[in-house]
Amino acid sequence: MGLLPLIVIAVGLAMDATAVSLGTGASGRAAGHRAALRLAFHFGLFQALMPLAGWLVGLTLAPVFHALDHWVAFGLLAIVGVRMIRGGLRGEGEHQAKDASPRRDPSRGWSLIALSVATSIDAFAVGLGLAMLEVAIWVPIALIGVITAAMSLSGLWLGRMLSARWGSRAEVLGGVLLVGIGLQILIAHLTEAPAPGL
Repeated sequence: MGLLPLIVIAVGLAMDATAVSLGTGASGRAAGHRAALRLAFHFGLFQALMPLAGWLVGLTLAPVFHALDHWVAFGLLAIVGVRMIRGGLRGEGEHQAKDASPRRDPSRGWSLIALSVATSIDAFAVGLGLAMLEVAIWVPIALIGVITAAMSLSGLWLGRMLSARWGSRAEVLGGVLLVGIGLQILIAHLTEAPAPGL
């Protein structure tokens, strides 16, 4: 497989992470350069590790994984998205800086893991496909990881611009975006045509 198809695959896989980064940046919760780098690094890392895992597993567990992956991605994105929507609707923003219960930073802890896994599940299936095609995995995972990290940083930057302009409304928008991505993944998998003979 040539370099150009691999780049196209990497960009396609990075789209979910970029959209989630946009929503996270809009929420105003991942503030500062360190938070941005943590988020981009983990998105890139998980996006690189998932195809490696899929490549190693091969075709053995593909039918089982394919039956569940969309539910897992939807659940994780919906949980984080609903939290963001609730925070925005409660008016948590710069006017709530003195609140005794600070808002959860999505670039740390469970939120970071949930978002990283949810945005990289499709990459597992790509790894399975690369194993079927007998493609060496190291160049693809490097491209996927680097491109995802770079696009995630771009999404965070754009999201922060929206947050500065729209405040807590941008956080609600970010949460709706996450839930929407989860629904899109779920609907796409539930409506896809079954393979012939199945």
